[in-house]
Amino acid sequence: MRFFPRLLLSHLLVILLAAFGIFLLAEWLAPTFYRDHVDHMTQMIATPGEAGSVLRADLEQGLRTTLTRALLASLPLAGGAALFAAWLMSRRMGRSVQLLDEGSRAIAQGDYASRLPEAGQDELSDLAHNFNVMAGTLEKVEQGRIELIGNVAHELRAPLAALQGYADAMQDGVMTSEHAARAISREVGAMDRLVRDLSLVSKVEAGKMELYSITMSPQELLEAAQERFMPFFEDKGVTLVVEVAPLPLLWADKERSLQVLANLLSNALRHTPPRGQVTVTAKTQGRAVRFMVADTGSGISGEHLPRIFERFYRADPARSRGEGGSGVGLTISRGLVEAMGGEIEVDSTPGKGSTFAFTLPLAQP
Repeated sequence: MRFFPRLLLSHLLVILLAAFGIFLLAEWLAPTFYRDHVDHMTQMIATPGEAGSVLRADLEQGLRTTLTRALLASLPLAGGAALFAAWLMSRRMGRSVQLLDEGSRAIAQGDYASRLPEAGQDELSDLAHNFNVMAGTLEKVEQGRIELIGNVAHELRAPLAALQGYADAMQDGVMTSEHAARAISREVGAMDRLVRDLSLVSKVEAGKMELYSITMSPQELLEAAQERFMPFFEDKGVTLVVEVAPLPLLWADKERSLQVLANLLSNALRHTPPRGQVTVTAKTQGRAVRFMVADTGSGISGEHLPRIFERFYRADPARSRGEGGSGVGLTISRGLVEAMGGEIEVDSTPGKGSTFAFTLPLAQP
């Protein structure tokens, strides 16, 4: 039996049992109370015993008849009202369950835009609200999956096209084998970096990133980043300023912390024109050290800031792809920082530059 008729019958059964119980109690209790009243009346009028008994029996019979007729007359009206109320309640609950069933079927078939109406303040309304939240989350995940597939295909299309071009040039004799091998190796390296970045993003988003936190010096972290990136900044003509000051020890994964700094420095270098400047500083902030990477590049518009840490999101897609950005560096940085117990944020002014800042916890004494 479906939910609506079963619920309706259960309501009717409860109502009928309640009405029958009221009827029996009224038939049983009312004469007792009325008999006391009749005895009192017979004493007051000083009626002889036999006549008083007849009067009492007659009054009791009249009470029963009157009460029974009144109850029988009220039962159809009460039953109709109870039936209507039960029908309304059962219809609403049955309709809610039906909508939930239809919505879940739509979700199961891939229609993640399906939503349920939210009306009322009861558990069914809460259930509809939670269902809509779940559907919205699934819709967002599905959109992310579709975007991910499209972005990966786009990222792989350029190196694959380049590989095909080098192979054709080598076959036609336009390019020497040695030259083609170097170019092919470069494109394969780009594809390998993309695959490794995607693998790291999947681990970070799934919370399966393995960290090996140790007590480390912020100065060593800054000096390592400066040593690694100084040649690239000099080649482009961008000034790299690293302000190193005595700071307390950190508790973090050294390799992953350096990776976060590397991602932010690469991003700053990519968006800073020649003769610009990138400044890296660090200072104590509560029970953490706050690292800041500020550049004098083009900056980021306000509408892009809320999505800047999403994977494959680019405020300037053409320039980023042209200069080799994979589009997941900031996503990786956010995941790594949060996994180590810190926070990451960005502040930017179009035309003046951007400042990325992240925190890492201090080592406990």
